[in-house]
Amino acid sequence: MVSFARGIGRDIAAVVAAMTTPWSTSPVEGHINRLKTIKRSMYGRAGFGLLRSRVLQAA
Repeated sequence: MVSFARGIGRDIAAVVAAMTTPWSTSPVEGHINRLKTIKRSMYGRAGFGLLRSRVLQAA
């Protein structure tokens, strides 16, 4: 817990900016998470063509 608190203290400017800015990257993070899930589910099974079609189909 002490290490966590020290880390926040070292980067206090970023913490304050995250709490006070009106925008968020949540929508982008959601898309990245969705794409990574599709990619993981197909690992080692098919080529780029099938991966591309699944990503476009999911959109």
